[in-house]
Amino acid sequence: MSASYRARYLAGLFLLLTACNNDTPVPATVAFSADQVRLTITRTATNPFLSRHDIHLTFVGPGGCSLDVDLFPNTGYASRRNLYQAGVGVLYVVGQFDARVIDVPHCTVTLAEFRTLDRFVTFLGSFDENEQKVWTYFPASQRPELPFEKR
Repeated sequence: MSASYRARYLAGLFLLLTACNNDTPVPATVAFSADQVRLTITRTATNPFLSRHDIHLTFVGPGGCSLDVDLFPNTGYASRRNLYQAGVGVLYVVGQFDARVIDVPHCTVTLAEFRTLDRFVTFLGSFDENEQKVWTYFPASQRPELPFEKR
């Protein structure tokens, strides 16, 4: 095997491996200490080459409240979840295809139809990929609200 062939083989192998999605769960977390609330949305790749992910929400609230909920999976560049304050003790986690209502005082997370959501809400931030394709949380002060694409 020639040195140039070996170098091209290794370079190709490196490119293939770096292009693959890692199936290790990647969490992004935001905490609101005044409300004793912590939200973590964890994304796990389900396909080594395509943008496909399982998405899981963990909510920790006051008084030892803790809930885990599977969100609608990312079936193609639709992982982003926007977070909104919808009144005292109510948060919305809104994705391209699903919306969850978190009732903090009652320690519940429910699936809601988009048309039932209050329109007068405060955007808090987004769970999304950064420029390096790393899953993270962006507070509203760091990045404005992005609309969802109509497909």
